[in-house]
Amino acid sequence: MRLIVSMGRGGSGKTSFVALLSKRFIELGKTPILLVDADPDQNLAEVVGIDLEKEGKKTISEIVTETFLEEKGTLVGVPPSERVEGKIWEEGLYEGKQFDLIAIGPKWVEGCYCLPNAALKNALERLVKNYENVIVDSPAGLEHLNRRITSNVDDIFDIIDPSQKSFEHIVRAVKIIEEVRVSFKNFYVVGGYRFPESLKPSIEKRTNAEFLGKIAYDKNVEEFIMSRKSLLELPSSSPAYCSINEIMKKAGYI
Repeated sequence: MRLIVSMGRGGSGKTSFVALLSKRFIELGKTPILLVDADPDQNLAEVVGIDLEKEGKKTISEIVTETFLEEKGTLVGVPPSERVEGKIWEEGLYEGKQFDLIAIGPKWVEGCYCLPNAALKNALERLVKNYENVIVDSPAGLEHLNRRITSNVDDIFDIIDPSQKSFEHIVRAVKIIEEVRVSFKNFYVVGGYRFPESLKPSIEKRTNAEFLGKIAYDKNVEEFIMSRKSLLELPSSSPAYCSINEIMKKAGYI
């Protein structure tokens, strides 16, 4: 089982990266795949063509809300995260022919995401054993790293845009990952479609991170997202998809 985490600043293209990476894994037959939407904005399902509500599935935050607020479940005794684990498997896990998907969902109450995060982490510890590839779409920023939803990762992909903050994001991300003791094998940097290849030397010099290339611009990606059409349906000739194939080769996936 390979556990992959996609991270980056908001708007960098990390969710599109996860969708295109999934498409390539599917076409290579590297399944089963579990997609984990750990971003409260919750749009990974949409870009891979899934409407969780129509499928009768709930987010983890919705399950937590129903259990401990609406149904007034007690927080005493069995840890709350374990109390909802069965419901997550039954009510929250979308199971498809090509991949399964689970989403944390929007914030359930004021304050932190402690309980939903703990529930997701506990569920993943058991779920991941059933998949060849697990891909986590992280929320924007770096705060989520302290939650340690995943503590043993194979590959981390930081999707960046052409900005000073993106360079700082890489350095800070590696530092936090090491401080909170998230184990990982590889930390890669991938440029979003707006990132110029000319900045590659700067990345490797200033961050010591390996740059695998950039996601090529493809107007179809924008059109698919705007029309809520699955990126898994992009043609194989798509420049964006072809660039993902090259990135996967450099990462040793092919």
